[in-house]
Amino acid sequence: MLEIFNRSISSDQPLSWFEDIYAESNEDRGMIPWDWREPHPFLVEWAEQNEITGSALVVGCGLGEDAVFLSKRGWQVTAFDVSESAVSWARKLHDVENVEWLVADLLDPPASWEGEFDLVLEVHILQAIPEEIRKVAAPRLPTFLAEGGNLVCIGRLSSDEDQEGPPWPLTQDFIEKIGKDIDKIEFYSSMIPEKESNRYRAVWNKSAKSKSAMSSD
Repeated sequence: MLEIFNRSISSDQPLSWFEDIYAESNEDRGMIPWDWREPHPFLVEWAEQNEITGSALVVGCGLGEDAVFLSKRGWQVTAFDVSESAVSWARKLHDVENVEWLVADLLDPPASWEGEFDLVLEVHILQAIPEEIRKVAAPRLPTFLAEGGNLVCIGRLSSDEDQEGPPWPLTQDFIEKIGKDIDKIEFYSSMIPEKESNRYRAVWNKSAKSKSAMSSD
């Protein structure tokens, strides 16, 4: 993976390594290092604690386990990835009706997504993006929320033992700035059995009050 990443980061398309990994895997899931083959347990826990539905945007959907999990709980899901191969593969893996699979770029999203979704879900995406790109990408996430919508971000939490990435575990300070203009609901961290490193789940809500604050910035 590191060789593919280094190849892309030195090019004029620093995020092309996502497509390269999916394309070069020949649809062997064992070649995708971040493929858990199941929805993230922090998402499952959040959904069980919040019996709500609506429209959901899954950022960097990969092979689609989180998107399909939400769809089975009644959400109408838009799932996108910058990798065309990942999106094509996800369509083949999952025969579901209420998921729209799209190729899209978080750095250049469709204008129609602004203020559109009741849930925006980001799992392990920001931590896989180089810092200079991450700083541009992260503030876009709250802009996709409709009033009353929730932003849920899940990933690795930085520690003193962190090494050079990818991925790059995120500091709590950076994570909390993602939703700085909307209402913070939760910051939770815990180890996951059989997975290395501490993981976090951060949740925000876009209330009428926070919507007004965003508009005044």
